[in-house]
Amino acid sequence: MSEMNLAGRPKAIFLMGPTASGKTALAISLRKRLPVELISVDSALIYRGMDIGTAKPSEDELAQAPHRLLDIRDPAESYSAAEFRRDALAEMAEITRNGKIPLLVGGTMLYFKALLEGLSPLPAADPAVRQRIEQMAGEQGWEALHRQLCEIDPVAGNRIHPNDPQRLSRALEVFFISGKTLTELTKTSGEALPYDVYQFAIAPSSRELIHQRIALRFEQMLQSGFEAEARALFARGDLHTDMPSIRCVGYRQMWSYLSGEIDYNEMVYRGICATRQLAKRQITWLRGWPDVHWLDSDRPDSAQETVLQVLGAKQG
Repeated sequence: MSEMNLAGRPKAIFLMGPTASGKTALAISLRKRLPVELISVDSALIYRGMDIGTAKPSEDELAQAPHRLLDIRDPAESYSAAEFRRDALAEMAEITRNGKIPLLVGGTMLYFKALLEGLSPLPAADPAVRQRIEQMAGEQGWEALHRQLCEIDPVAGNRIHPNDPQRLSRALEVFFISGKTLTELTKTSGEALPYDVYQFAIAPSSRELIHQRIALRFEQMLQSGFEAEARALFARGDLHTDMPSIRCVGYRQMWSYLSGEIDYNEMVYRGICATRQLAKRQITWLRGWPDVHWLDSDRPDSAQETVLQVLGAKQG
C-alpha cells in the first residue's frame, strides 16, 4: 500500500478513543498488517517516570511497535498543544519520507483537534490579568465568575464547568486581553493538516463496560506498583498539584493520599471516578467529531478488519 493517495497528499491514520478502550492493542495489531509507524497522542505519556499510572505501553509492546513522542518531558515541565502540533508534524513528515504511514494513537482530543485544524490565534497568557481573575475569584467565588462568562460567551460558559478554574480563568483572560470571546477566536483556525486523514474511534459498546475496564485497570496499576511510582515523584520535592503532570488522572488522587488528605480507599475511589469522568469527556468529544469511523473494542478482530476495509475502499 502506497503512503500517497490519488491526489498526491500523504495519508495519515487517527486512532482515537476513551481511556481503557484498547487503542494500544489495536495499533500494535495494525502495525503487523500495515506499513505504519506510531505516534502517541497523549498528554500524560509525554512524561518520563510516569509509566504505570498513565498505562504507558510496556517494554514488550514498544518492542513490537515503537511509539514516538513518549517520555519527551520531565514531570516538572509543561507541554502545550502548539508544541505537540509542531513535534507531531515533524514526526509525520519523517515517517512519510521513509515511505510509511503515520498512525496517531491516543486519547488527548485537544491534541488531535490542534493537529487536524491548526491552532486558533489566541492571545498569550498575561500574568497580570490572570492574577486579577484569581483575585476576583477569591472575592466573589468561581461560580460568580462562571455566571459572568456565561453572559460574555454563552457557548464557552456552557462547555466549561464552574468547578474547572483553569479553563474558566483562561476563557475570561482571553476576553479581557483581546476584547473577543474564546468562541469567536476559536472559529479562526490556523493551517489545516496537509494529509489525507482516515479517522477511527474505538470504544466499548456500553458505559458499563467502560466502567468495568477502568476499575479493573486501576486495580492492575495499583498491583503493578503505581503507589511506589507516585511516591518517587512525591519525594522529589519539586512537583506539586498545579503542574499538568500531577493533575493527570490518578496522580492527582494519589498525591492527595500521599499528602495525608485522604485515605487509601478514598484514593482508589476518587481515582476510578476521575478516570470515568475523563472517559466521558473523551466520548463527548468523539460524538461530535466529523468523519469518524466507530470501532467496537469488544471485537478487536472486527475492528482491525474495519480499519483495513476503510483504508482499502478509500485507496481504491
